[in-house]
Amino acid sequence: MFNLMKTAILMAAITALFMVIGSVIGGQQGMMLALVFALAMNFFSYWFSDKLVLKMYNAQEVDERSAPQFYRMVQELAQRAQLPMPKVYLIQEDAPNAFATGRNPANAAVAATTGILRVLSERELRGVMAHELAHVKHRDILISTISATMAGAISALANFAMFFSGRDSEGRPANPLVGLLVALLAPIAASLIQMAISRAREFEADRGGAEISGDPQALAAALDKIHRYAQGIPLETTERHPETAQMMIMNPLSGGGLRGLFSTHPSTEERIARLMAMVRR
Repeated sequence: MFNLMKTAILMAAITALFMVIGSVIGGQQGMMLALVFALAMNFFSYWFSDKLVLKMYNAQEVDERSAPQFYRMVQELAQRAQLPMPKVYLIQEDAPNAFATGRNPANAAVAATTGILRVLSERELRGVMAHELAHVKHRDILISTISATMAGAISALANFAMFFSGRDSEGRPANPLVGLLVALLAPIAASLIQMAISRAREFEADRGGAEISGDPQALAAALDKIHRYAQGIPLETTERHPETAQMMIMNPLSGGGLRGLFSTHPSTEERIARLMAMVRR
């Protein structure tokens, strides 16, 4: 129930942003058009955003014949978590990372880069995939896919507002500075909405993944290793589509400076500390 409430709050906040931008572009009429557009985007996100994200990453579906060891690992973990078997995908990227997507457990998919399969031990990889299945079990992936799709759409609409600031509610030409402010601030607001729910979601998935795998230390070791490798190996698709970064087990864009301030993930050190606290219990 709490996850459904979080999803409703996210969709309402994103819809409000659309309406503000629509108002800047075309006054009251623009606001109503933006509302209709936002509702259509929410519908699209719910049904199709998983396919869109997998296509962005050129993810290839695998089965027991094409990737037997990896597929059977996911299958065993799904059984331990009492989940339907998700679709399993591999992404041809050197950067080690993984994510889950899909609107519900019955329509879920998990994806991992070929880089993470090379970098991690079998035990560590098991911890990572258990983390992704915890997202599936908690229905967090619905929130992730909606926010990724909508954040990208808001950025595009905000850029449109900068060049076509339109008219105000009384039909007068709008101030172009307002359009510029919207173009700058709306994507930041969308990111803040994502961050408000993303950090807690990652902590909960770490805890749930450790319980599914029965090995919190392995997930802690995997996070440490992914963090170190991610500093030098960029995830190229994420750099082209930064709105999808918050879906990953580790944000590949969470470097230092200002980027670190806008990370959708908690610090790796804090995540590891919480997992190691589970080991000591």
